[in-house]
Amino acid sequence: MAELRLLCRDEVGLIEERTALINQLQSALHEYYPAALEAFEDWTLPAVWAFIEAFPTPQALQAAGKRKWEKFLHSHKLARPQTYQKRMEVFARATEFVSGQALTRAKSRLAMARARMLRTLQSQIDAYRAQIQKLFARHPDHELFGSLPGAGPKIAPRLLGEIGSDRSRFEDFNALQCVAGTAPVSYQSGQIHKVFLRRHCSKPLRYAVHLWAGISRRSCPWAAVYYKALRQRGKSHACTLRCLGQRWLKILWKMWQTHTPYNPELHARNQIKHGSWVLRLQPSSDSCE
Repeated sequence: MAELRLLCRDEVGLIEERTALINQLQSALHEYYPAALEAFEDWTLPAVWAFIEAFPTPQALQAAGKRKWEKFLHSHKLARPQTYQKRMEVFARATEFVSGQALTRAKSRLAMARARMLRTLQSQIDAYRAQIQKLFARHPDHELFGSLPGAGPKIAPRLLGEIGSDRSRFEDFNALQCVAGTAPVSYQSGQIHKVFLRRHCSKPLRYAVHLWAGISRRSCPWAAVYYKALRQRGKSHACTLRCLGQRWLKILWKMWQTHTPYNPELHARNQIKHGSWVLRLQPSSDSCE
């Protein structure tokens, strides 16, 4: 458990380093190669880094010609119909914006360095994930955490690593919510009552719950309905995800205490039993899958 928790935290650190390198790569491209930025949206893909390595400058891209552009897109599985034509058009006018030769040579060298660094870093992240999955699969609670809608193979091990196996650690779901930072801090003095974001909490757990709450909306209709309702009331995106995370942690705590994987039908019955307002807004046929 200790190793799983530490590996997950270090993996997040490596991902943050990858994000910083991607930002630096994009900054360099902005100065001399805007066509590359226009052609691709997701710069976490190794195939996009390979594009910079194959065509480091607009001039190199222009000289390669259409046949090599097509070959690159097909070989790296980037030739999807919805983006293929747009990319070919961007490649064709890549040299419309021409920087000075000195700037192009200097920044293309920097872009190449960042692309190679990203490739090396990604190989380490992949190795971390393989070890995390190995440890997660061996843990008795892996089915429980793996059943959480939206958690998937990346977030489920982080939640398990941060919450742990000691069922006596959190006496009730409120304790878990406080440690995760989703429970607000209330202040009252006389007629003054204020509510503040909880700052003193487990930052890795809060981050994992925040990600999980956001992704759960894609696979769990009641979570999507809950998020939409709170947004319509004027709450911010971050505040709404904390509220949704608060609800999920109450469910997770009960699952954790009873060693029971998530059951969407059981949750729906509980919503009916307690007359949940979320259920009234949710189509009757929807459930988490």
